[in-house]
Amino acid sequence: MFTKQTINDVDLRGKFVLLRADYNVPLDKDGNITSDYRIKQSLPTIMALKDAGCKIVICSHLGRPTGPDDKSCSLKPIAKRLSELLGEEVMFLPDCVGDATKQATAGLQNGQVALVQNLRYYKEEEQNNEDFARVLVQDTNAELFVQDGFGVVHRAHASTDAITHFLPAVSGLLLEREVDTITNVMSNPDRPLMAIIGGAKIADKIEIIHIFLDIADVVVIGGAMANTFLLAQGIKVGDSLVDKDDLFTAKEIIQKAQKIATERPFTFYLPQDGVVATDISKTAKTRIVDWDAHVIADIEAYPKAVKAEASKVAPHEKILDIGPFSGAFIAGAMQLCKTVVWNGTMGVTETVGLQGPVGPFAHGTELVIDGLLGSHGNKPFSVLGGGDTTAYIEERKLTDMFRHVSTGGGASLELMAGKILPGVASLLDKD
Repeated sequence: MFTKQTINDVDLRGKFVLLRADYNVPLDKDGNITSDYRIKQSLPTIMALKDAGCKIVICSHLGRPTGPDDKSCSLKPIAKRLSELLGEEVMFLPDCVGDATKQATAGLQNGQVALVQNLRYYKEEEQNNEDFARVLVQDTNAELFVQDGFGVVHRAHASTDAITHFLPAVSGLLLEREVDTITNVMSNPDRPLMAIIGGAKIADKIEIIHIFLDIADVVVIGGAMANTFLLAQGIKVGDSLVDKDDLFTAKEIIQKAQKIATERPFTFYLPQDGVVATDISKTAKTRIVDWDAHVIADIEAYPKAVKAEASKVAPHEKILDIGPFSGAFIAGAMQLCKTVVWNGTMGVTETVGLQGPVGPFAHGTELVIDGLLGSHGNKPFSVLGGGDTTAYIEERKLTDMFRHVSTGGGASLELMAGKILPGVASLLDKD
């Protein structure tokens, strides 16, 4: 149960509202938006505010601008796309503070929407500067602050923390849904529960791995971090990305998982095969290495004897994706699960393909997607998070096919880990 007040708990009628959204969306080199998922997710809150006759000023950040002259981080393309989605013009203001901003926002009519320029053009935003927050409130004429940027609430910035010292602050509908969904999955999931954890470094996800070892029925490790676990088991991984500082941690996690499996029904799964290549490029020649079951190697070599290299990663090769055996196992295990939490792709999905939308190192991730979408019968309740995971899902235009695709990367991880999110903690409590 969400414990903070939302826009449904306060009188909105005709008020000047400062809405914090997360419009940190991907842009191409020409400044065109390549995924508007986060913009679309903010629409229910905006429409609710419009219906209440609010004058709405939206603030957000985009990227990491070098300064106010960094046009690559301008929110102007966002205002254009938001206008298209709302079917009416969204006023774009070239600064988030200042006299011009104050005059423009003061002239807003009931239901009208304005978007101010990138908050991070001011270094005070990330410094959680109270003076900046006070000026932001004054120059947007705000009477109420609505926090709806889930992707930023794990940070104590001026627009997530300091600003709540000067305005009554409540949650938008997106933030409420994100927190409710993720909290419920972690505290009371429909079982069996599977967690699929990818990414590059164990250190980035050590807390969440330990939590899922304690609460999940199946834990799957993929992505580059799986290489460290494999090396910890004595499997040679060639020139693959490995964090040797985490080898001891990987061994500890494996031992903990083995102990859990003796105490209750539990599966801890590491890839049994992988897609390897000598370089990460769309023209790289790939092969499958089956270091565990040797089934693929046997089938490909038959009737000849299996060559040793068929089941070993060469010193100059890199593991860049899980193999089909591993992908099939994961998708098969999903058929018995009611809830799946997925954070981190299985391979280097950023590499584009030559023969279609699926790159040479994205097939493992595609097998996971097939399982989540019910291609084999069962369609579990799925919660997806993590920057690379959501980016790939958005690129494949599949976001609407999943139960919940989180708009937050670090925020979703920290919420899963049970951490306090400053941008949520600072909101008004429900009575």
